[in-house]
Amino acid sequence: MADTDDTDLLRKLADPELERWQRVERQIIAEWSKSGSPSMDMLLRRGQAALEAGQTEAAIEHLTALTDHAPEFAEGWNARAVAYFRAGRYGPAMADLARTLELNPQHFGAIAGLGAILEETGRDAEALAVFRRAQAIHPHQPAIRRAVERLEGRVMGFDA
Repeated sequence: MADTDDTDLLRKLADPELERWQRVERQIIAEWSKSGSPSMDMLLRRGQAALEAGQTEAAIEHLTALTDHAPEFAEGWNARAVAYFRAGRYGPAMADLARTLELNPQHFGAIAGLGAILEETGRDAEALAVFRRAQAIHPHQPAIRRAVERLEGRVMGFDA
């Protein structure tokens, strides 16, 4: 995400006063989903469709083809991380999230995904720090806000 439009969209999204944040979020995701190659975009769509249909292994296959052929396309790595997560394969999911964030450090979805894995594996303090990082980029996302609140309670000792 190097062009000015993406930077401007992220700046807008970070504004806590932004009212139509869902629109800006959709624009960012649409930008991140453009690989620059129609065939790579098709692999991304196929992988996402397989995930939506509950065909996790098929999704992993499509998305592995995508990451093999477009290793600099962050969204391919992120989508495969989601597939690995849904398959319960946290190690590969974390590796793909790390690659996503190398390519796109502002990818709030990948950051939140990392937080979810950390929380799932009982690493609440680390998960809280990661979710706070996602919240700094995307302060409007309810799931991120709820995760921060839930983990603050656990880490601070005033929630079970």
